[in-house]
Amino acid sequence: MTGGRLVLVVGPSGAGKDTLIRRAEAGLRSEARYRFPRRYVTRPAGDPHEDHIALTDEEFRARERAGQFSLVWRAHGLGYALPRTVDCLVADGRIVVANVSRTVVGQARSRFARIGVIQVTASRGTLALRLAGRGRESGEESARRLARPAPALPDGPDVRTLVNEGPLEEAAAAFVGLLRALAA
Repeated sequence: MTGGRLVLVVGPSGAGKDTLIRRAEAGLRSEARYRFPRRYVTRPAGDPHEDHIALTDEEFRARERAGQFSLVWRAHGLGYALPRTVDCLVADGRIVVANVSRTVVGQARSRFARIGVIQVTASRGTLALRLAGRGRESGEESARRLARPAPALPDGPDVRTLVNEGPLEEAAAAFVGLLRALAA
């Protein structure tokens, strides 16, 4: 198998990145080429909106020092990372799809020969409703997230944008279509 690629899914909190990734994973389950690794996060497990491997800050730092992560970033006071197995999967020709911060796109471009970026967006009103609905932050914390300027996203032919405002089924189908286009 050749042509592995890391597909970075980026966008603001509440844009629906994890939901679209879960839908794509379910829809592409029979296609071994697509892989959806779980992130490591220094947030307790149990959030129904985020499927991650929970680590304490100490565990996270120890794994980072031991070189167990492929990409590492910090956001909202938390540590996030993709497992080192991502490198092997991409080298083996897999299409690896992961929710990451926009701030690691440059790092990923320097580390992997082939990447793709899907930027998921939604209106400010939609983001506010989704953040309130998941109940992870207080209203004040959600307002701070919405007010924060978005990090610049590097341009390139590997960047696609998906506006996630309509029915979930339509957005999920469009997301899978973008994954297939990036895998070609």
